[in-house]
Amino acid sequence: MTGFASLPPATDAGTPAERGELQVLQHIHALLAGGRFAVLTGAGLSTDSGIPDYRGPGAVPRAPMTYQEFIGAAENRQRYWARNHIGWSHLRRADPNDGHAAVARLEHRGLLTGLITQNVDRLHEDAGSVNVVDLHGRFDRVVCLDCHRRYSRGLLAGVLEELNPGFLERARAAGAVEMAPDADATVEDSALIESFVVARCPACGGTLKPDFVYFGENVPKDRVERSYAMVDAAGALLVAGSSLTVMSGLRFVRHAAKQGKAVVIINKGATRGDDLATIKLEAGVSGALTWLAAELPSL
Repeated sequence: MTGFASLPPATDAGTPAERGELQVLQHIHALLAGGRFAVLTGAGLSTDSGIPDYRGPGAVPRAPMTYQEFIGAAENRQRYWARNHIGWSHLRRADPNDGHAAVARLEHRGLLTGLITQNVDRLHEDAGSVNVVDLHGRFDRVVCLDCHRRYSRGLLAGVLEELNPGFLERARAAGAVEMAPDADATVEDSALIESFVVARCPACGGTLKPDFVYFGENVPKDRVERSYAMVDAAGALLVAGSSLTVMSGLRFVRHAAKQGKAVVIINKGATRGDDLATIKLEAGVSGALTWLAAELPSL
């Protein structure tokens, strides 16, 4: 983060890098000022909250479990829930950062038609955003694949702790554990994983799954339609912290571009939507959003 919010609105302020980024921000300001816009966010927005992203610079290569793998074998579900139990203990302590707060301020001032997030961490809601589509679901809920009842992930955490006393302590003692933005964790201790007892649905004894969209699983139609409506009502689309690698997010960029609307991308590193962008800023997402929230005029 380069501290945009503290910079004066003069193009000759700061270091050369800050001056260049500020000039791009001023162009973005000109594109967005005077109208309402939709926002699409990705994992890059939550890195300042201590949650790693999937594909940003320096990100550890990951191979997330697919939906087909999860439902295909009991040992896969055991491995997933053991890792998720560790990841949940970390992710639930994360707090919204300045970027989440900036998006909430933009909404409260009436500048947004809505917020589409690819993140499952619920930090936008914690920061005060209201009109949010959790495109890929929520990490704080679980769903039974058999009876379709939903439960609080916090409630399940208590059940898993009762079934696996001392598991988290042994995991921490085992050493290096890498977190992922979907509350998964990479754990190398196979004996630890194999000792994990998986909880069943308390109502029907069925298979529990985190209530978010896995790779190989479709985003629910109602979420997609609501997201398209946000883009349709907007004069522009602002993408913040997403590589747009998966079609679930890229489709909205393509939709906005097809309608002739401005597409603004703020992200560290290349994205799949760069060729459709009206303007692209490679910079810290939280700092850029904070500057925009401070400088964009109210309608």
